[in-house]
Amino acid sequence: MPTATLTISSRNYSSWSLRGWLVCRMADLDFETELLSGNDASTRAELLHLSPSFLVPRLCHGDIVVWDTLAIAQYLNEIRPEAGFLPKDAVARAHCRSIAGEMHGGFINLRSALPMNIKARHTRFQIFNGARGDIDRLVSIMEECLSRYGGPYLFGETPSLADAMLAPVCSRFVTYDVPVSAGAAAYRDTILAWPLMREWIAAALAEPDEIEELDMEF
Repeated sequence: MPTATLTISSRNYSSWSLRGWLVCRMADLDFETELLSGNDASTRAELLHLSPSFLVPRLCHGDIVVWDTLAIAQYLNEIRPEAGFLPKDAVARAHCRSIAGEMHGGFINLRSALPMNIKARHTRFQIFNGARGDIDRLVSIMEECLSRYGGPYLFGETPSLADAMLAPVCSRFVTYDVPVSAGAAAYRDTILAWPLMREWIAAALAEPDEIEELDMEF
């Protein structure tokens, strides 16, 4: 029987649920996934960007309850340091933490204009200037890390916390047909071929369309 429960919202729409699930899997945690209904108030607040603090994803592990993706990752790093969320080198470790923190707290224009939707495909999508700035910054992060640490992941041969945090961005690049540099495209493809991402995407594609309309601007 699983020792923990991870509560998530939509696999198709929820980038934070994806991140929380990825770090739990990366930590090899024995957990079951509880999916909230699309009608749940916390789910809709998350997907509509109506709240700065969400209660999903939420990890219950024994007496411990942790919500917020970065907090879940920090907790798992404490109890499962062998998971390799952070590089061993101190300089790279600080770099990885900085990228994870920047992704956690920033890129609001990207989140609003290009919400995660794994099932959708929008060709020749019009990207406004605010979101373009966010995309340029993310591409810069990808290119710098690949050049500095050798790839194929941001910090070398194995996925890190930074990769889990940027994984939904790679999904968005595909959904909205975002043109990126060759290096960023190679990284995008690496993330989408990551077995954990393939598992999540398959589940998202099979998810019922409970949330048919979201009052957000595309």
